[in-house]
Parts: sequence; structure tokens; C-alpha cells
Amino acid sequence: MSRRVTAGFAAGSLGTGGFGVLPGLVLAYYLTDTLAVGALLASAIVVIPKIVDVLVNPLIGARNDTAFAATGSRTRLMWIGTLAIVPTFILTFAAPTAAPPAVAALWVLVFFTTAAVAYACFQVPYIALPTDLTPDYHARTRLISARIAVLALAILLIGAGAPAVRDALGGGAAGYAVMAAVSVAVIAGGMAVSTAVAGAAGRRAPIRARTATHAVGGAAAFRAVRDHHHYRVLLSVFVIQALASAVMLAGAQYLATYVLDSSAALTPLFVALVAPALLVMPLWVRVGRRFGKLRGLYAASALFLLADVILAFAIAAPGAWVFGVLAITGVGYAGMQTFPLAMLPDVIDEYSARTGREQGGALSGLWTAGETLGMAVGPGLYLLVLAATGFVSSTADTVADQPRSAIIGITAGFSVLPAVLVTLSLVLLTRYERRHP
Repeated sequence: MSRRVTAGFAAGSLGTGGFGVLPGLVLAYYLTDTLAVGALLASAIVVIPKIVDVLVNPLIGARNDTAFAATGSRTRLMWIGTLAIVPTFILTFAAPTAAPPAVAALWVLVFFTTAAVAYACFQVPYIALPTDLTPDYHARTRLISARIAVLALAILLIGAGAPAVRDALGGGAAGYAVMAAVSVAVIAGGMAVSTAVAGAAGRRAPIRARTATHAVGGAAAFRAVRDHHHYRVLLSVFVIQALASAVMLAGAQYLATYVLDSSAALTPLFVALVAPALLVMPLWVRVGRRFGKLRGLYAASALFLLADVILAFAIAAPGAWVFGVLAITGVGYAGMQTFPLAMLPDVIDEYSARTGREQGGALSGLWTAGETLGMAVGPGLYLLVLAATGFVSSTADTVADQPRSAIIGITAGFSVLPAVLVTLSLVLLTRYERRHP
């Protein structure tokens, strides 16, 4: 593939990285510490939109397969999502602060759900693109590695920059609204570039051979979960690991504010977690080529797990050492993102060949639904830990003092809970049968 197509495809991660990280990083904190929404209600607000995604995304994937079979292009829905995400994302962070917390929570729920559906219109076809762009086993790893490098850049740019914009304006309603507007400009820009390049590449490339040109229906992906062992295991592992990552993202702001005693520490925390991905992607590509994608995923997951176990000691001795350990976590995170996404096109090809139908969109739809559900359940699960350990919510003007039990909950939720989840994913991964060298 040309560098232009590779770079254009990777640009879409400005959108997926931005939308994936920013709500996970600040939405729970926005609800509890600006809108004074209780932790239990806030957990429901961040989870419900992703439950909607689980139902909607496979339908989006099936419709996308129909369009692809007819035209050889997946870009129509991608353009719809790119345009629709701008107003809905801004409105998510423009809730009326003078209204009662329940009203503000309902506002966030409605617009975040709409933004999530708009994002799915882009993300579902986007995940399916590597299957169409190249049939080569190792080329897909290189393609995904470029995407993950841009993803890391997007997470750094938006994950560290957006809270800085918010804080520069003093936080509160105005700070969050401007933060959302600046962030969605980057998100939609990356989505537009990727969609335009994907459309041009699709017009130049021959359409892949297909034996059916009609919709397989939204249930196709759920049948694949039932019938196709590799897809079922890989999807389960990826969703659980996305959940673990989301828990850490949701906990970063709380860890910075209440454990490290500085809300500004969020930026270096984020840099420590994400920056290593920019440096180690070539290493993970070489690992995948030499040892295979499956073994690479084992290694990355084990590294992430080890770092999380060490981070648990921050309960007793918080300090600057946390940043160094988070960098190790970031190295593992890069591999945990790269290898499942590089394995997915192989699994899609395998299942499509078995059924005789092009089902990349349907399977990618459920994959995206699972990822977004994990990214939403992560903050919700973390908020449940806070609620169980006595966390006290605040308003924009007053920061509440936290009991010792809440400090323990903040730290354990950030370290021990992700470690347990990654351990579970490794147990499931042992059921995956390695098929490639």
C-alpha cells in the first residue's frame, strides 16, 4: 500500500482516539465534580449510551456491508458520522449548571448517546477497512501499527491538551464547553481526512470478490460470536482489556487530584501512560513478525499486568515513582491495542470465507460496540468503586475532603481492578488457537 493510503487510514485515529479517550477521562469527573451528580447516577449516565451502541452498531455494520457489496465503498456512513459528531459532542459538555443535578444528568445522557451513535457511523466502517485494503498477514500489522501510533498521538494531544484548555479557563461550564469545541475540531478533522482517503483508495482499487451482495442483517455478528471460536475469544479478550484501560483512564483525574494532591498532575500522568506507544510501535511490529501476533498479545498483556500490580503500592506510598511505572503500563498498552486489531482482519477473512458472504462491517460493528461498551463500563465500574468506598462528590466551586476509605478506593480502582481484568483476559486468551507463524 502507498504511504498516502497508510497515513490517511491512520489519520482516522485522531477521531477514534479523541472520542475514545476524552469522555472516558473527564466525563465522570464532569458529572460528579461540576454538575454535582452522585457517583451512582453518574455511573449509569456513562454506561447507558454504550449499551445503546451494543444494539445499534451491528445494524450499522450490516448496512455498511450492503453498501460495500454494491459500491465497493464504506464511506457514506463515515461522512454522516463525521458531520453529526460536532454539535452533539459540544452539547454533551454544555449542560445547564444552574439546573438540578438530575436535569443536568439527563442532558448529558441524551447528547452523549447521540454523539456515540454518530461516532459509531464512522468507527464501524473504519475498523473494517484493513480487511479491504490488504490481504497480507504482516502488512495488516504494519497498517495497524501506524494507526496505533497516531492513536497514541491523539490520546496525548487530546487527553493531555483538552484538560489543559479546560483548566486554563478556570474549569466550570465555560471551560468544559471550550474544551469540547476545540477537541471535536481535531476529532472531526481526522475523521474527514481518513474518510476522504478511504474513498479515493476504494475508487482506485478493485472490489474484492464477494459471493453475496445483499445484507446479512444485524444478527450476523451475534451468530459469529456463537459459531466462530476465534472471533468469540478475540472479541472477549479485546473488550475486557478495553475495560481495564478505561478504568485507568477514568481514575487518572481522581488519582492526580486526591492521591498525588495536584489536579495538574493529570497531564504528566497521561504523558507517562501514552507517550511510550509512539516509541515502541516498531518494536511490537518486529515482535509480531518474529513470534506471531498471538504471542505478542500475551507479552504486551503480561507487561501491562505487571505494572498494574506495582502501582497498587501507591495506596501506601504515593509519589513521583508512579509516573515511571505508568510508562511501563504504556508499553504494554500499545501492544494490547495493536495485536487484537491486527488479528481481526484475519478472523473476518476466515469467517467470510466460511459463510460465503462479505461480513466485515457486521463483525466490525459488534467489535466496535464491545470496545465502546468497555470504554463506558470502565468509568462506570470505577465510579462504583468510589461509591462503595465513600467518595464525596463536589460542585465546581467546592472540592470536598475525602475519607481515607475513598483514597484507598481511588488508588485500588486505578491499579488492582485493571490488574484483575487483564488477568481474566489472559485466561480467556489461552483458549485461542494459534494459526499463523
